[in-house]
Order: sequence, then structure tokens, then C-alpha cells
Amino acid sequence: MNRAPKSETARSAFWRLYTGRRGRPARVVAVALCFIAIFAPGAKAQEEPQGNSYVTPFPANDVYQMLVVGDTFAEGITYGLVEAMGADQRLVIQRKHRVVSGLMTTEYDEHLRQLDDALRSGSPHIVVVMLGEDDRQPLRPPGGGKRIPVGADEWRAEYGRRVDRVMKVIKKNSAAIYWVGLPNLRRPEANEDAQMMNDIIRERSYLNGIKYVDAYAGFADDGGGYSAYGPDLTGKIRLLREGDGINFTGAGNRKLAHFVERELNRDLTQAKSERSIPLAGGTAEQEKINQEKREAVAREAARVRADEAARQNRASGLKPVPAVAPAGGATGAGGEQKADNGKINLRTLGASGREEIVQLDIVRPAIPASVVALVTRRESPDKPSQMGETLIDQIAGGLTVMSSVTPSGTSSQGGSRQRISPTQTPFFRVLVKGERLTPKPGRADDLGWPRTEAKSATPAETAPLRASTPPKGQVKDGKDAAKDQPKGPAQKDQGRGPPPKG
Repeated sequence: MNRAPKSETARSAFWRLYTGRRGRPARVVAVALCFIAIFAPGAKAQEEPQGNSYVTPFPANDVYQMLVVGDTFAEGITYGLVEAMGADQRLVIQRKHRVVSGLMTTEYDEHLRQLDDALRSGSPHIVVVMLGEDDRQPLRPPGGGKRIPVGADEWRAEYGRRVDRVMKVIKKNSAAIYWVGLPNLRRPEANEDAQMMNDIIRERSYLNGIKYVDAYAGFADDGGGYSAYGPDLTGKIRLLREGDGINFTGAGNRKLAHFVERELNRDLTQAKSERSIPLAGGTAEQEKINQEKREAVAREAARVRADEAARQNRASGLKPVPAVAPAGGATGAGGEQKADNGKINLRTLGASGREEIVQLDIVRPAIPASVVALVTRRESPDKPSQMGETLIDQIAGGLTVMSSVTPSGTSSQGGSRQRISPTQTPFFRVLVKGERLTPKPGRADDLGWPRTEAKSATPAETAPLRASTPPKGQVKDGKDAAKDQPKGPAQKDQGRGPPPKG
């Protein structure tokens, strides 16, 4: 009995359902099933959470396994990575690289199978790939015939497919890939082929989401050409390339590994930051922190408020009201709040790509008891003090000034004070909106003219004085009037002789 293919059977069932006797409802159901089959995988992929870290944030035992894959280039960069990162406790670098060479030879399939087996058994988290020394070979077609030269269109297409297969085999085993490009070579024709291969590898890396590490610019001279000598990591001019014009010396391999180390340190730090999420804890956990200190602060604040309330009650003739300890206050003798400076450590990424710890000082200065009493003078057990708005300003020297301003209230008919809108408070209107408040009459900023005092003056006070005529019987002659007038200093001196001499 011949059985139709599964896809053909499903297609036939779809058309039978679409064109069945049930008509329009059957067609609607068929179309709905088709859409579900098409978009269900995409919806599932969107639900999967994706982190920002290139390497996995959760390796086994918090240690990353690293494997280097490639030809003789990979052997040299393995020595450089061991020297650079061998002491890093986050990594375990396999000392022997996995050989994958000659992508354009007949041994390519066997090398790829061995690589797949090694990745499955070892399960490395990080794979560094560098190859290409033996790839500059003509392509032999599978059915025989004329060989395809290096750089031809068919050769480029086949080389891209084989590079893509290597990348997919490594990605299939959930490893982060760092593919190092080829450096500049001494022979001009070999250098052109190497750069052509770099273009293909760079394109495939971008399409597969793989990090491509450029090694060409780091070993070129000032003119962009080949040079066997160059600066090492310390800046000294040393021999970096072997006599064949292809491979590297020990110093060259160390410099080559530096480019991978820089990218790897950055990604490892990012992965650690994703898994090291600080947890503040719930309210119950937060209350357990410095519980004794908070209780002492509350007791001292209650004592200060009780003393202030008792003083006000004595002045008004009222009986003292027992105070209730609030949640916060001041510590220390006399009600002052003692200085409580602290330090915190922040982890950040330095210029070298390594994680650095920066220490910050948190300054909590001492607050005198008079200030504490002034702030809490209006508090009572049943009526806490009114909270104000916080003003923040930046001043010279990188300092931040913060001040709390309690908004004024308006009195209602019952005598209680009503809280006004924050946008209507004086400090907001003047400092934020830039408005000018109406000055009070007679104040220094009252520039109105004429003055308010001049308008309110009475005519009797401003009228000029007139000479009054004395009543009859009181008029005196000139001599008597002169006698009654008081004598000034000049008149007192009249009639006196000159002062005695000597």
C-alpha cells in the first residue's frame, strides 16, 4: 500500500476542509489553523527571555571553559591567552587547541565532525577561532574537473558556506564565539587573499551574531603595510613576526591575544553584572538592619519633644501630655545627632576592560540639639510636623546642596491651616517660575511713589504754621517781650568783656 507523504496528506486535508460542504465556517477555521501554524513558533520565540550578555551569565561552578580552534595561528594564540589570562580564576583554558585547518581541502568534513564531537563532550562556554593559513588553495569540484582559483566568485561563495558551517556547529553547542581575523602577510598576493578572506569571515560573523576580532591594524606599520617589528604591549619595539612572514613570535602571540582578552574581559564583566543583582529585601528585612540604633534615635527624639512640650505647657498653664516615641529622631547626649559617616563600594568597568572597585564616602554630619529641637518643636504625639518640599542645587566643586522648605498654609474659618498647592508657594513662584512677589508697603523693595506714609498724613500735620495773635491783655511792649525771650548762646555772651589774658 502506497502512503502519500505527510505534507501532501496535510495539504489535501486542508483543501478538503476549505472547500467542504459546510461552506464559510469551514473556510474560516481552515484559515485560522493556517495562521496559528505559521505564527506560533515566532510567538514562542518572543516569549523566551534574552539577556544582554554575550557569554552565559551562569556557567557551571562560576568558571568558564575556553577552547581555541584553528590551525597554526590558533596554536600561537593559545600560548598568548594562557600567558595573559591563565591566572584568571574565572577561566579554565585548555592548553591544547582543537585542529581545524584547510577549509578548502578534502579533510574539511572530517575536521568538522571531530570539532562537533569535542564540543559535545567538553561543553566549552567560550570558543576562540583563528584559521586561514592553509585555506588559500584552489577549490576542487566534487565531480572533478578544472580547479577553481582562489578569489573567484565560486571560490568565495564556497568559502563563505564552509565558514558558515563552522560557526553553526559551534553555536549549536551554546558557546560564545570570538573569531580572530587574519593579520597582514609579507607577500603582496598572499596579503590580498588574506584580506579577501577577512571580508568573507566578517560578513558571516555579522550574519550569525558572532564577534569578529580584527588583527590587521594591530600589526601594520605607519603606512598600513607589513613589518616584522612593532611595539609590544609595553610599547617597546620588538620582533613580532617569524621569518616566514606569516606566523608570530612569542611577543607577537601575546599581543595578538591582547585583542581577544580585551573583548573577553568586557563580556565577562557584563555577564557578572547580570547575575549579581543586589536585593534590597522586603520591609521586614529592612527593619532588622540597625534596629537598636533606630530605637535609640526614637527614644532621644521623644525626650526632646517631651521637654519642649512641657515647656510650652508650663507657659500656657496646661497639664503636660505624655509623649509617645516616634520612629525616628536624634541620638547622643543633649539631643544632638552624632556624625555617622559611611563608605560604599561600587563595581565598574575600567579602561583596560577589567572590573574595578570605586570607594565612595557618604557624609552624614553631626546635627546640634538646638537644630533638632527647632525642627521638631511643633510636633506632638497626635500631630506630627508638616513635611516640606526639597530644593536641590549644584554648586562649585561638584557639591549638591539640599534644603527642605515647609510650605505656608492658609487659615480657614475654623482656625485650622489649609495646605496650599505646591505651585502657589512663595519659593516655587520666585525660584522656579521667576515671578516677583508683591512687596509690602514701606518695605525696602517697595519702590512705589509717592510713599504710602505721605498719602496717609493728615492736613493738620502737613499745613504750615501761622503766627498766632495773643489775646488782649497779654500783648507786651518791646522791652518786656525782649526780656521774656530766652537768650541764645550768642546773646548770653553779649555784654561780657573779652576773656582774661594769660
